Amino acid sequence: MKTRVSTITLLLCLGTAPSVLLGQSSGTSGKIGLVNIQEAILSTAEGKKAMAELQKKYQPRQLDVQKLQQDIQAINDQLQKQAATLSDDEQRRLSRDLEEKQKFLKRTTEDAQADFATDRDEMFRRIGQKMVKQIDDYARQNGFSLIIGSDQVPIYYAAKEVDLTDSIVRLYDVANPSDALTSGRPATPPATHPVAPSTAKPAKPAAKPNP
Repeated sequence: MKTRVSTITLLLCLGTAPSVLLGQSSGTSGKIGLVNIQEAILSTAEGKKAMAELQKKYQPRQLDVQKLQQDIQAINDQLQKQAATLSDDEQRRLSRDLEEKQKFLKRTTEDAQADFATDRDEMFRRIGQKMVKQIDDYARQNGFSLIIGSDQVPIYYAAKEVDLTDSIVRLYDVANPSDALTSGRPATPPATHPVAPSTAKPAKPAAKPNP
């Protein structure tokens, strides 16, 4: 699942728009830089620690969903493999049980996804609020007239030197020390949702053979 957090959305959530990000910094020099806000947040020690805590928090709910998916698959298999030997009443009972479990799985999955998204967005807002301050300070101290977010703005060409993401991450970690000691960019972005809904469809009870 690939999370996308645009610079515009982030700034609206933060309730602030530093002048440097809008190209209104005093004493402009014409220097332009790019920062991948989402990647920068997830690359900080604080961001990695927060994401690990979120994944740990939602692991029990993910296991519950996996158990439900297994139960649904087991009922499907029983209906398909034992259709010829199950009584009509047993087939109806299993079909009702299957339908109830699928509805419960859908509700459980949607609730977990919504709660995870809320917690994740709060994490982005909290860390992003401090990161924007670091970007603003960095731009003023290094003579940048414009820094834009590269995770949403279409960039057709940019020299490697204008990507400031790593520099901002290092400054953030210094200014906001965390217990997490990991470093470097994440290999892959975290999933948008902690769980995925089951795609299993209820099996149609097979007709019993005529005697």
